[in-house]
Amino acid sequence: MFRFPLAASALALTLALPAHAEGLTDMTDAERAAFGQEVRAYLLENPEVLMEAISVLEKRQAEDQAKGDAQLLADNAEALFDDGYSYVAGNPEGDFTIVEFFDYRCGYCKKAAPEVTELLARDGNIRLIVKEFPILGDQSVLASRFALAVKKVAGDEAYGKIHDTLMELRADITESALRGVAEDAGLDADAIMAAMDDDDVTNIIAKNHALGQTLKINGTPSFVFGDEMVRGYVPLDTMQRLVEAKREG
Repeated sequence: MFRFPLAASALALTLALPAHAEGLTDMTDAERAAFGQEVRAYLLENPEVLMEAISVLEKRQAEDQAKGDAQLLADNAEALFDDGYSYVAGNPEGDFTIVEFFDYRCGYCKKAAPEVTELLARDGNIRLIVKEFPILGDQSVLASRFALAVKKVAGDEAYGKIHDTLMELRADITESALRGVAEDAGLDADAIMAAMDDDDVTNIIAKNHALGQTLKINGTPSFVFGDEMVRGYVPLDTMQRLVEAKREG
């Protein structure tokens, strides 16, 4: 009967496939069956070995994704950091840039919003670029169109206030509700509602969707911290650590 000196050697060969596939093709059917039984027995007796192998695989996959993300960010740097239309919060001249893709209907975006605000308050040298990225249905698109129309009609300061208001809004987003938001903020509601369907508003959302697809973003919130993509909600302390680590290089 064919046997490796140690069952661990059999496992090592299995995990190394297909690099060592020729070793198995040289076996008889009986030897291959015995090999499989030996590997199975070893894993049943030592399941921690399989968990260790999975951990190593996940680490390698994460490293590969990070490298791929870094290249994507470098290839799309202008669209991310200098598109000419996205709102910039915090310090426009800050030494560190964060980009956030968000949806006004996203619960985790709403959870992250006050923590992002707190991060900017604590660190006065962060430049935050916000990307309207409505992906959760018609109400999301309506809210983004409204916010972008506010920016077009009333400017960046008004947009910043409306952005915060929409992030805090828990009611359904309707044209009537949005008109009320504009009126409560002392804005020209008629002009804003009329601008919501303008081509440039449509084009900004389309460009953001295209950029998100290129960057393999399929959920919100998603962040870019310098040269690193972080998909999903990030608590305040983690954001602070990321900024500090990136600044240190």
